[in-house]
Amino acid sequence: MSKKYFVLMEGGKDTSQVFASKQPRGAALKAASRGVKDISLRERGTKRVHVFEGRRDHVAKPANGPSWLPDKVWKANVKKLRVDHLD
Repeated sequence: MSKKYFVLMEGGKDTSQVFASKQPRGAALKAASRGVKDISLRERGTKRVHVFEGRRDHVAKPANGPSWLPDKVWKANVKKLRVDHLD
């Protein structure tokens, strides 16, 4: 399976932000880690728009985390709402 490109949309228009991932969820996690809450990702080359709800939480660092990692880190979370189809 090859890499796909997803363009972040705001207000029905494309932005300049493009996320590369094999799955739309991976691209949504990248957007959520940057603080985007309402995530609409248009899959390049298709008429599909993947819609997610994103958030990021301040959590304790993992037990196996490296020593340079701070005690609290941001963890992204997404929930898929639907897939829209452009006309």
